[in-house]
Amino acid sequence: MQPPRPTYAVPAAAVAVEYEIKKSRFIARVAKAADREAAMAMLAQAREDYPDARHHCWAYLIGNPHSPTTVAMSDDGEPSGTAGKPILNVLQHKGVGDLMLVVIRYFGGIKLGAGGLVRAYSHAAQLAMTELSIEDQVPYSQCEVVGDYALEQPLRHWLGQHNGQMLSVEYTEQVRFQVSVPDEQQAPLRAFVEGAGGQWISDA
Repeated sequence: MQPPRPTYAVPAAAVAVEYEIKKSRFIARVAKAADREAAMAMLAQAREDYPDARHHCWAYLIGNPHSPTTVAMSDDGEPSGTAGKPILNVLQHKGVGDLMLVVIRYFGGIKLGAGGLVRAYSHAAQLAMTELSIEDQVPYSQCEVVGDYALEQPLRHWLGQHNGQMLSVEYTEQVRFQVSVPDEQQAPLRAFVEGAGGQWISDA
């Protein structure tokens, strides 16, 4: 049985903010992204929504913010280190995981300089994170249970009471259930199954 993994904060809803400095317009978007594919989809949407913007700079942090699975960033044509890194720095100090932050820039004709860009992208990211509402990400695990036909309805009821899900049911001589439960409910589920005469086969 897998040990329970800690919960952590994730975005509850997408946020977009905007501000202007020396005629350059910065639009910051932040939203939940549980993997790189989701983050890149968000970037593609930003490019589609603002196709005439000069830059679409970004950073993401996937996984538990205290020990991320992966992080990445891009300056998207801005001088190296002036956009993606400042955005990522903001993310790394907020204690929120599974998120992507894109800052879209419309150049206003007045150069900001390297220091000005760092401050501008940091500020845009900070503004977005200040507006962000968060919720707890509860880690789930999948496991396999075997029992007789009489186990199905009690098991479905138990899962419904404990935020679990029935993923699949295979009917043979016995019934094989693939289920998903919050990590913290693994031990109670095993106790329930074995108490009902079922068998805990494995963590899927």
